[in-house]
Amino acid sequence: MEVEGNNTTISKDHTDDISYDLAAKYWSGIPATVDGMLGGFGFISHTDIQGSLKFLRQLFKMRGPPGRRQALDCGAGIGRVSKNLLIQNFEKVDLVEQNPVFLEHAKNYIGPCDKVGEFYNFGLQDFIPETAKYDVIWSQWVLGHLTDEHFIQFFKRCMQVHPNSLKPSGVIVVKENLSSEDVEIDPVDSSVTRPHALLRHLFQQAGLNCFKEAKQSSLPSGLYEVRMFALRPSRWTSTGEPRLIDETVTSTS
Repeated sequence: MEVEGNNTTISKDHTDDISYDLAAKYWSGIPATVDGMLGGFGFISHTDIQGSLKFLRQLFKMRGPPGRRQALDCGAGIGRVSKNLLIQNFEKVDLVEQNPVFLEHAKNYIGPCDKVGEFYNFGLQDFIPETAKYDVIWSQWVLGHLTDEHFIQFFKRCMQVHPNSLKPSGVIVVKENLSSEDVEIDPVDSSVTRPHALLRHLFQQAGLNCFKEAKQSSLPSGLYEVRMFALRPSRWTSTGEPRLIDETVTSTS
């Protein structure tokens, strides 16, 4: 696959660099803690959640906002994003996670809560969301474990005409690390970090229109740039759809 943009050319298909079995083995050795979920950077969790909350609130304020009934947390881990962000803003939250230990631990981490819906034990490469169910599908720090092909296929499954996992006003939010130029490979956890141009290209290939984008601020130096993308199916785009907004989200305590 070759993508040109921002002086970046990506010409190698990195499918062979991703192994779902190796990734599952890696995560099976990671403790079911916030620090484990964040690769030893548990101290950034509050900053991350505050940036996500600001981004989500902006989506709720736009014309034609998503509803607030049901959300899906993709690559949920122990439920950090569900507990601290999604449950605070939606009536019901489902979690999908490939590691059964993390998913079981999420029940204790989140605690008794009638806002928690289903727990799905699947990798995103195999997961098929239910029809017309979700107002927001939130995917954070998990897409690097998918091949380009499965990345595209997953989002296509989220927005097929019949069925359609998104509600008519639904939004897909992606929050991911970005490499500066080419794809960067992590052989330890069998994942890749994609540059901005490739992510945008994959969204387009999946039939998604990015109408809002923001950079997460206040992260420690030395970490990857983190960006949030608000996406809707391209076929839903009309002249009334918000134009792409690119900004930096400043976290507040």
